[in-house]
Parts: sequence; structure tokens; C-alpha cells
Amino acid sequence: MTTDIATRDDQQTVATQQQAPQQVTTKSALVIWAEEARVVANIAVSIAKTPFAGQLRGKPEEVTAVILAGNEIGLPPMAALKAFDIIQGTPALRAHAMRGLVQSKGHKIQLVESDDKHCVMRGRRADDENWQTVTWTIPRAALLGLVNKSEWKKQPQTMLVARATGELCRLIASDVLHAVPYTSEELRDANHTTYEVRPAGAPLSVAAITGAPAAPPDPTSAEPQHDEAPGEQDDTDDGLWEQEPDEQPTGWPTVAQPGGEA
Repeated sequence: MTTDIATRDDQQTVATQQQAPQQVTTKSALVIWAEEARVVANIAVSIAKTPFAGQLRGKPEEVTAVILAGNEIGLPPMAALKAFDIIQGTPALRAHAMRGLVQSKGHKIQLVESDDKHCVMRGRRADDENWQTVTWTIPRAALLGLVNKSEWKKQPQTMLVARATGELCRLIASDVLHAVPYTSEELRDANHTTYEVRPAGAPLSVAAITGAPAAPPDPTSAEPQHDEAPGEQDDTDDGLWEQEPDEQPTGWPTVAQPGGEA
């Protein structure tokens, strides 16, 4: 049998619950990401000890960053380790991984022609009927100073395909690539090969600024021409030094390659 005291207690409890505001805590996307990142960092410590980390072995922080970057573009953790290279501190997708990622979103990519001299590739978005065509040739690569680089000498067909891949994927699916729009092959090719060395304080010549060849001396000039005495040096000499194509400047970071070639 219910007593009056019990009835009053029940009514008071209900009234208190109705008066108390319900507080719902909603975590922001950034907080959720940070919590997930901490979990990934713990896992990366173990992965970095294994051969699966490739050249990131022993670098749990970089393994963490690669896994997180891959997650943002839809790559599973272990696939991301084989899809990314770290070039001069910048993460980049390998050409085959970029093609696979774009195709996984329903976009179409076709290799039309490919040999050691040229590559023709075409693609279109999943919601578009029009095809975009990209052509890369050895003369085009030569204009950018690429053909003397080591990889271009050893495997020109692969490098032409990689270049065509990067350009085509940016044309038809830039929304898929987000913060990794360039292939690792493109970033490697972007390394400078020419450096200028001159005495401290020496002025820049017009040729050095514009890249134009220096004009030949005027034979009718009133200023007499003379040979420099032993030990003397012309302070106006720009002294351009060209680095060997395969040589990497001292002190630059090395290329970390988690997996095999593109």
C-alpha cells in the first residue's frame, strides 16, 4: 500500500527532474580528431618498430602524420604508409596511389598511349561526360630541365606517366586530393639544380637576375683590355656554379620512401 509520504516523495522527485535543465555535451570535430590522433600516435609507436614502416622505421611521429593524412583522404592506415613519400619535409602521394584514390571515388582515368618518348592520358569526373586529355613528352620535360635527372634517365616512361597522372588528377578531381595535390615524383623533380656563388657584397648583374647570357665584350670600347695579374680576381664575375643533376645540396633533408616505386 502506498503511503502519503511515499507519494509526496515521488511527486517531489518528478518536479525536481522537470526543473533541472538537461545539459548535453557535444564535442567539436577538432576535439574528436585530437582524441583520435592520440590513439593513432600510440599505435604508431608499435608500427614504427616494424618493416611495414619502410624508411619511416624508428620515426613514430612521422608514421602518425602519414596515417592521419591518409585518413583525411580516405586511405586506411597501412595503405597510407605505402602511398606517401616525404619529400623535403612535405608529404606527397605516389602516382599509382593518386590514380587509385581518384578512381575509388568513381572518376575515370585511362592510359591512352605510353612509351619512352610520350604519354597520353585522359580522364573524366563521375558526374561529367566530357573527357580531359593530358599529354607529356620528352621535349616538354626537357623544357623544364627534367631529362638529365637520374630517374628520368633510368625510367623515362614511368616518369612521363607520373607527370601525366598528377596533372590529370588535379584537373578532374582536385576535391579528392585536398592538401596533397602533387605526386612525390613531381616534388622530387622540383629540386633546384643551379646555385649562384659570388663574393660577399658583390652586386648582381643583369644576366644573373634575368638569366640571360652575358653580352660579349665590345672590341671598340675605349677602355683598354688587360689580363689580370696573378692572384687578382674580377669582383664583378657572377661565378655561376651548376650542380650535378643527381647531386643533393649538403644539409637538405633526405627523401623518405615508405614503399616501392610508383
